[in-house]
Amino acid sequence: MNALTLARWQFAITTVYHFFFVPITLGLSIAVAIMQTAYHRTGKEVYRKMTKFWGKLFLINFAIGVVTGIVLEFQFGMNWSNYSRFMGDIFGAPLAIEALLAFFMESTFLGVWIFGWDRIPKKLHLASIWLVAIGSNLSAIWILAANSFMQQPVGYAIRNGRAEMVDFFALITNGHLWVQFPHVFFGAMATTGFLILAISAYHLFKKEKHETFIKSFKFGAVYAVIGTLLVILVGHTQAQYMIKVQPMKMAAAEALWESENPAAMSLFTFGDEKNRRDVWAIKAPGLLSFLAYNKFDGEVKGIKNLQAEAEAKYGPGDYVPPVAVSYWTFRIMVGAGFLMLLISVINLVKAFKEKFEFRPLWYKVTFWSFLLPVIANTTGWIFTEIARQPWTVFGLFRTEQSVSPNVSTGSVLFSLIAYTLIYAILMIIMIGLMIKYGKRSPDEIEKEETLSEIPNSVVNNL
Repeated sequence: MNALTLARWQFAITTVYHFFFVPITLGLSIAVAIMQTAYHRTGKEVYRKMTKFWGKLFLINFAIGVVTGIVLEFQFGMNWSNYSRFMGDIFGAPLAIEALLAFFMESTFLGVWIFGWDRIPKKLHLASIWLVAIGSNLSAIWILAANSFMQQPVGYAIRNGRAEMVDFFALITNGHLWVQFPHVFFGAMATTGFLILAISAYHLFKKEKHETFIKSFKFGAVYAVIGTLLVILVGHTQAQYMIKVQPMKMAAAEALWESENPAAMSLFTFGDEKNRRDVWAIKAPGLLSFLAYNKFDGEVKGIKNLQAEAEAKYGPGDYVPPVAVSYWTFRIMVGAGFLMLLISVINLVKAFKEKFEFRPLWYKVTFWSFLLPVIANTTGWIFTEIARQPWTVFGLFRTEQSVSPNVSTGSVLFSLIAYTLIYAILMIIMIGLMIKYGKRSPDEIEKEETLSEIPNSVVNNL
């Protein structure tokens, strides 16, 4: 392996690992804010217990997410310095705004929320968690603005061998951003909903009929259904947009070798990637055209045709992404999404019929289904980035041009091994903490001695 391959592996591992926590932060921050709003409006103690219980898990997730996210930005300068030189003027702006505005806002008001229980006015304390939720999702928007430029470059000019920003407004109104962010947002809702369902089901299966978990199960079912249904609908819109701006990505997702009109959708294809042909396939006639254009006719361009167009535009080279990885990650993502919809709808019906008795099999399905959104999120990001290859910035800058020229293979290998081991340790800690606090009752969580429960007289003397 050379430095380029190792640098790609390192960035992939750290990014996917970091994204285990991002959806939970985005979705759970809003969920906790909704729970506290219910407590503020009704005064019912059950909503306070829900806020405290799920807020504890949110804090654990947030802390690990912050730690793992720091590493990503260092890699741009260390492993991808040529990319940073080329893209720094554009890529740096949204990342700087994310750090200085959104993340500072998020972390500051998180501190107010943690230490402000029963110390500051209730309305102000409630506002602090909503500002945390808003800050978290603003962070996602700015990061996705940078990523969307890599998918669809806008508002730039090439000067002195670098991409320079000439239209900031174009960057933040990039069409790709506004199909990508809703997909991430609703995916975060679904991920959070399934986490709440899993932990609530655990307690209810153990015959702990605590009102907190009954209401949490109902909340999680609603949250999961809304998130899953909308992520599927938004995903359809995103796929249609992708056909317009990144047709090669969709062709790779469908293993569509030749242009077709009408285009058949592959249900299962085993192909010969080297010779770019099907070995065995089951296809639904016209369905890909329908998904692309909402009608059963319309041309969808194939890999061979798009390769020829790319060679004519960019010069000789291989412009086809890894088809097998693109094809199967896309299907795993979609398959996981529809399974999530089925499971969440069944649990929604169960919740509102107030049937909280779980047979062992359905309990296991409900509990372990929290892995489905994790799988969907992970394969979705792998597809998004792998199917853009060979480009780092689509149509402008190739991945092989982006790597640092003076970083040795040994250095990248050492850091790859080190980060992988450190992240494995962090994962063990994270899982241990989530299990520890997830198993506890809300009453135990509230009775725990935390900094937020230090008497005011002690705080005033510090």
